[in-house]
Amino acid sequence: MSTTTLPGSPPIRRTRLSDEALAARAAYILRGNDLGSMTTAAPRLYPHMWSWDAAFIAVGIARLNAERAITELETLLNAQWSTGMIPHIVFSDQEASYFPGPQRWGCGTLAAAAPQSPATSGICQPPVHAIAVKRILETTQRRGRTERRAANEFLERAWSPLMRWHRWLAEMRDPDRTGRVTVHHGWESGMDNSPRWDGPYSRVKVSEELPPYRRVDTTVVGDCSTRPSNREYDRYLWLIEEMRRVGYDDTQIRLTSSFAVEDVLMSAILALACDALADLGETVPHRSQDVRDLRAWAAHFRAGVAESVDPQTGLARDRDVRADEWLSSPTIAGFAPLLCGGLDRTAELRLTELLDSPQWCGHPDLVAAVPPSTAVGSPQFRQREYWRGPQWPVMAWLFSWSFAERGWPERAAFLREEGLKLIGDGTFAEYYDPLTGEPLGSANQSWTAAAALDWLC
Repeated sequence: MSTTTLPGSPPIRRTRLSDEALAARAAYILRGNDLGSMTTAAPRLYPHMWSWDAAFIAVGIARLNAERAITELETLLNAQWSTGMIPHIVFSDQEASYFPGPQRWGCGTLAAAAPQSPATSGICQPPVHAIAVKRILETTQRRGRTERRAANEFLERAWSPLMRWHRWLAEMRDPDRTGRVTVHHGWESGMDNSPRWDGPYSRVKVSEELPPYRRVDTTVVGDCSTRPSNREYDRYLWLIEEMRRVGYDDTQIRLTSSFAVEDVLMSAILALACDALADLGETVPHRSQDVRDLRAWAAHFRAGVAESVDPQTGLARDRDVRADEWLSSPTIAGFAPLLCGGLDRTAELRLTELLDSPQWCGHPDLVAAVPPSTAVGSPQFRQREYWRGPQWPVMAWLFSWSFAERGWPERAAFLREEGLKLIGDGTFAEYYDPLTGEPLGSANQSWTAAAALDWLC
C-alpha cells in the first residue's frame, strides 16, 4: 500500500497490483471495450473511436493480437477524408447519445471531402499513427510468421493513406512554412482545455446564433469541476459552427476561423511520425521519393519546434496566428523538443534539467514522477482539472517511447516505471490527480490500458 497525504486532505490509499495482475486487467478492459472493428476510447464517456486514442490502443492490442490491432487502424484509415485528413472521431453506429454527435458535425452533408460512411467529425488530432504502425511491426518481429506477414501486408495497404495524411498536415496546416502545424480548435491538439489555449479562446466571440445544446459529459463524470466549463464548451461549439458554415473547406477555414494556433507538440509529433514512417520505407526502393519527403518534413517541423523555444524559460511555445504572439503557458507541450530533437546540446540539457526539476517531475509531492500537464508551481495549475494539471499516463508512454528512440534508455525506463506506479491500482483512469493519485475522468480508459500492456508485455 502507498499513502499520500496533503495538508487538509485525507490520505489516498492505493493498492499496487502485481505486474501480472495489472497486465491481465488491462487486457480485460481492452477486450471489454472492443466493438468488433473499433475500440471505444472509454465505454461511457467516449463511446466512439478517437483518432490518436486508436493509435495508442492499437499498440496495446498488438501485444494480445496483432491482427486485431491492424483492424483497429484500418477502421480509422477507412474514414480518411479525400483531402488526406484523418478525422478526430469515427462514430460507431452502436451509440447515439454522445454529444457532439454526427448530426451536430454534419460532415456527411456539408463537407465534400468527408466520407458518407462512416460518420466522422470535421477536425483532426495529433498524427501518432505511423508511430503505432512502427511499434506494431516491432512487436510482430518477435511473433510467428503469420503475424509478421499480416503486419507487413498492412504496411503496404497503409502506406499511401499515411503519406496523404502527412502531406495534408505539412502542406495545408503549415501554409506559411513556419515548421509548426496550425490547429483551428483546441480539440485538434488533444488537449482540449489546456492553459495553452486560454488566450486564443478568450478571443473567440461566440455569436447568439450558436444553436442550443445539452452536454452529456457532465452527466457521466461525477465531479464536473474536473471537466471544461460551460463557457469553454460554448467556444468549442462555436468553432465547429464556423467550420460548418464554410463546408469544412481547408482554405476557407484558414481564412475565417477565429482560432488559429501553431501547435508545437503536434508539430513535434509530426516530425516523429515522419521519421517513423521513413524508417519503415527505407528498404523499399519504390518508396525512395516518399522517404525523402518524409525526412524533409521531419527536419522542417523539428526546426520549427526548436525555433519556438523561449530563451527565458527554455520551454517551446505555441504561437497565436490571429494575435501574432507567442504563448508561454508552462505546460507539458513545452517539452516538445525532447520528443523530436532539434536543440543544441546546451539547450537540450537545460530542458531535461527543467523536466527533472521541482516544477515538473521532481516535485516532492507527486505520487509518481510523470510530467503533469501543467507546471505544479504555476498559477494556472489545477490538480484535478483535465489538461490543467493532472498526469496522463499516455503522455508518459509517448515520452518514454521517444526517449528510447532517441537513445536515452535510462530516461525511458524511468518514465515506464513511474507510469506503472501511477496506474498500478488497475483503475486505468483517463488522468490522475498528481498530488494524491486519485483516478479522474473516465474509468477503464482504453489508451491507459494499452500503455500498460505495451510497458508490461
